[in-house]
Amino acid sequence: AGIPVPPGFVVTSNVYFDFIRENKIDKRIRQLLRGVNPENTRDLNYAAKTLQKEILEGKINSNIAGEIKKTYLALCKLQGKEIPVAVRSSATAEDLPTASFAGQQASFLNIKGASEVVDAVKQCWASLFEPRAIYYRIHNKFDDMKVGIAVPVQAMIQSEKAGVLFTIDPVNNDKDVIVIDAAYGLGEVVVSGSVTPDRYYVEKEDLTIISKNIAK
Repeated sequence: AGIPVPPGFVVTSNVYFDFIRENKIDKRIRQLLRGVNPENTRDLNYAAKTLQKEILEGKINSNIAGEIKKTYLALCKLQGKEIPVAVRSSATAEDLPTASFAGQQASFLNIKGASEVVDAVKQCWASLFEPRAIYYRIHNKFDDMKVGIAVPVQAMIQSEKAGVLFTIDPVNNDKDVIVIDAAYGLGEVVVSGSVTPDRYYVEKEDLTIISKNIAK
């Protein structure tokens, strides 16, 4: 489509599932989350904190860790120098017709160094068990053992302005309109909701701006 996508690679969700099996964390997930009441904040936070700790302390298969490091270094070689990367979470159940998990898991920006990338991948896996993510899955009846997480790793773009573009109006499904949410700096501030972005409605046919709302 001619879209300039930053170069990168993906640590697939299969790697995550293998990791939790090899470290027997799958059994701990079942034990800790079986029957947990999501409205009981103390129990929810305990389960989340325990699972995140076990993931961060778990051992990644040396072959997999080696592949991640090798691929990161190949990406650096492509750029001609050691580069910072964005290490992002992509849950396998994101953006379904009945539920949206987008933004619930963590992303880590400006990560530099092969070992640091491996550590950031584990932190993305651990973010699958943030209290709010567990809460959301329980309420929407998703099986914790079936929701995996892939981790895209891409060359970091130091943007002056960034955001999210929808090719269809996400509110009313109008197919003739493009909706753009944008802000100064990195797009992460828009995706995470830490700032209120500017919003533009654009006519798809001739790309004229129909309306805009500039946030303070």
